[in-house]
Amino acid sequence: MRVSHPFLRTAMIQALSRRSLLKFASIVAPVQELLSKFAVADSQPARVPVNDIFPAHPPELVREMVIVSHFNLQRVRELVEARPALARAAMDWGFGDWEDALGAASHMGNRAIAQYLIEKGARPSIFSAAMLGQLDIVKSFIAAQPGVQKTRGPHSIPLLEHSRKGGPEARPVLEYLQSLGDAGSEPEAPLDPQDRAKILGTYAFGLAPSQHIEVTVENALGMQNQLTWTRSGTMGRPLYHVGENVFYPAGASAVRIAFRSDDQGVLMTVSDSDFVLVARQGKPHAQ
Repeated sequence: MRVSHPFLRTAMIQALSRRSLLKFASIVAPVQELLSKFAVADSQPARVPVNDIFPAHPPELVREMVIVSHFNLQRVRELVEARPALARAAMDWGFGDWEDALGAASHMGNRAIAQYLIEKGARPSIFSAAMLGQLDIVKSFIAAQPGVQKTRGPHSIPLLEHSRKGGPEARPVLEYLQSLGDAGSEPEAPLDPQDRAKILGTYAFGLAPSQHIEVTVENALGMQNQLTWTRSGTMGRPLYHVGENVFYPAGASAVRIAFRSDDQGVLMTVSDSDFVLVARQGKPHAQ
């Protein structure tokens, strides 16, 4: 229909415009509501993708927590404030050598870190008590469980050494433990220098780079001229000689690492409960 009168034509245009506007508004309102929901979502903290180990803490975070608990109070605070449960973090350095954050601070004599971790929920132990100079607590542990003073801490560090690391404030604990006579380290069996030199080197139990083990002598972390066993890509484990070229790695006195010579060189055998690994010095061992 053609409308020639200007007034009627203007009125029809306005009516159409109002209808179009209402129709457009009915479409825009839900869209605006949807956009507002997205805007709210965007204002929230970013969501981290769920990984395969959830709800366990990321291993790299646990590892960092235990490491910095040896020496870095500021970083310890940052990690625990972000994730309070990390105050109780623990990791296996190898062969079941478990160490928690408080254990790390305790054998380093780091009183400030140890006290902070305990305040944040870390579980006190006889090792933390020895370092902190809590004589009554140490005595109570031993009275309740005679012989517990012989139990080794992380990395096979004895209770006596924890009290020594506690300094003057732990002196009474040190003297008490010394009086017991069995709270310190047991002497290693003597090792012939020629036998020691012979077992140094690279051992392979496969072709991949990660299937190599290095037996070296290290000077680190207070250890001097320490025989050390290291699988590629992992932390080295100090070795302690029990006799006849048989050793145990730090923190795992039940594990045995034996070396023997044959016409092809030196063979290493690692025995951990029902697990046995055989590696040949210098080349893969034919199974």
